[in-house]
Amino acid sequence: MNKFPPSLEAQVTLANWRTPPFNKWSFQHVREIVPSANISADPSNVMPLPLDQVDLSGLSIDDGTGGLLPFEQFLESSHTDAMVILRDGKIAFEHYANDMTEHSPHILMSVSKSMLGLLAGILASSEKLDLGQEVTEIIPEIADTAYEGAIIQHLLDMRVGIDFDEDYLATSGPIIAYRKSTNWNPLEPGEAPSDLRSFCSQLTERSGPHNCPINYVSPNCDLLGWVIERATGQRYADLMSELIWKPLGAADCAYITVDRMGAPRCAGGMCTTTRDLARIGQLIVQDGVRDNGQIIPLDWINDIENAGDREAWQTGNMACDFPGLDILYRNQCYSLQGETPLIFGFGIHGQHLIADRRNGIVVAKFSSQPLPIDIDQIMLTMRAAAEIVRYLSRH
Repeated sequence: MNKFPPSLEAQVTLANWRTPPFNKWSFQHVREIVPSANISADPSNVMPLPLDQVDLSGLSIDDGTGGLLPFEQFLESSHTDAMVILRDGKIAFEHYANDMTEHSPHILMSVSKSMLGLLAGILASSEKLDLGQEVTEIIPEIADTAYEGAIIQHLLDMRVGIDFDEDYLATSGPIIAYRKSTNWNPLEPGEAPSDLRSFCSQLTERSGPHNCPINYVSPNCDLLGWVIERATGQRYADLMSELIWKPLGAADCAYITVDRMGAPRCAGGMCTTTRDLARIGQLIVQDGVRDNGQIIPLDWINDIENAGDREAWQTGNMACDFPGLDILYRNQCYSLQGETPLIFGFGIHGQHLIADRRNGIVVAKFSSQPLPIDIDQIMLTMRAAAEIVRYLSRH
């Protein structure tokens, strides 16, 4: 895409934008491929991020095979597009590749879910969302689906007993129909257009009871976005702007992809700059407070960190992607337990937001990894985050 017009074999399209090598360009240009809704920032209220750079050239990462990987090599081998590391609210390290800059938006993939979870916490605190309410009471259009009897907290915790195979490499089946409904995949010739809300209304197969082990199903999040819009009478993008993006002090507007009817892809379609993603982590580190104003309720952050069900995680369908790690999942966020607890969001192809509340350290990382789920890359980045925390805690 570096020529005009690009050659046919280099053209990024709706059919190839999430596959290598096209994703190196498309992950920074999503709104040129998929329709989107703007999430406005307030340029008069930007959270400052002073520079206090630390030399990380001496940092080495366990490569998982008994060897050590120099930090610069880690960035390259993990297909890093951008990384911002904060310590005490200051930029300790900043790196950009593949033509990214500090003002380039990049897709969050499923870190979008964690943003959804933070917004839900704000709405629950203001009593605009009742987490114990049955979803079908708010969205009666899905009364005859697998969501019958599920409550909003079940959506937040991925504990809905719905039968849906989240296979990112599938070439047919429900996940392809799902992607078409969100405008992420092209329609076949002669195929009738669909939409996200109609798709949710067609999910009728159950895998078991609700309040089950972690059952990671992305449409749960898009349904939760529908619940939020119905409960508040406001567009999701506008709520995200007014309740998080502007009070946070984001420097640049964000955006989120939408379907043909304007429904937001809350499960994975949000796009932000790296610095602004790091600002979200900083807000978590600051217990949800900025300039003496409580943006994210502290109780909600503590709930994320401590209230997940360990058995539900260990017996669910996500634990295999984080082998050997003691993790809880709560409110669309992950919480790594142990000596240095971490709250984090994770998205396919290597998107990470990691917040260490104890040491005041934030890691925001965007990537364009070839595979959606690469366990070796996931574990490498988690080891890198642990090593970054240790290194910055000593220097």
